[in-house]
Amino acid sequence: MNSLINKIDFATLLPQKQAETLLSQLTELNTSSQDILVDPLVLKQSENVRHWKSEWHLLTQLKDCDNTQESINNYEKLTTDWLIQLFNTLFSDQQVVLSRSDGEPEYFPIQNGMPARIEFAHGFFASALHELSHWCIAGEARRRLPDFGYWYAPDGRTEKQQQAFERVEIKPQALECLFTLACNRSFEVSQDNLFADFNTSSSTFAEDVYLQAKEYILKPHTIPRDAKVILHALLTVCASH
Repeated sequence: MNSLINKIDFATLLPQKQAETLLSQLTELNTSSQDILVDPLVLKQSENVRHWKSEWHLLTQLKDCDNTQESINNYEKLTTDWLIQLFNTLFSDQQVVLSRSDGEPEYFPIQNGMPARIEFAHGFFASALHELSHWCIAGEARRRLPDFGYWYAPDGRTEKQQQAFERVEIKPQALECLFTLACNRSFEVSQDNLFADFNTSSSTFAEDVYLQAKEYILKPHTIPRDAKVILHALLTVCASH
């Protein structure tokens, strides 16, 4: 395990003031673009935003009032339901839905008149954000391919395979980091190679993800279009103030 992972505090990327600044910049980008991203999010008084804010506030209260395992599991399920509803509403015009998988995550393109499906692992909120990040990074051509046309090497990768994995994961995990922080949750990178039989201490993956997330914050115009929509929504709805 790379000790650097434990030294990087991703929470420092998006403190309250920085989150407010980023939200303001995204709103400005949305309204000044010829491509108006999502009208209900630009208009703060929209019905969707009020509804999502109200539900998120209730979920936050639920989390704070009981720390039993049953309550934690219930909170995870309800917040994941909330995220599914938010995404499926935002992107209802793109013929794509976010849904739980009973097993591992998988992406299914539009087929036989059925919408594309972004399936995330075991109903986990964090997995949903991760798979949304991959969908945001994938271009139009890759969204027409199962699993975006990528070949996935399972845990136990060789050193060369791990290096290739980390290269393609930097931008998706940087987006996932921002989505996670916007939801007031903690973020940790995933090297997804617990059974590596080689020394991983030289990996700079965590630092690379941190620097990419920081670049997105400093240059929000470089964030992929659909990621702007999601991040704008989460910052608007989940902001603690």
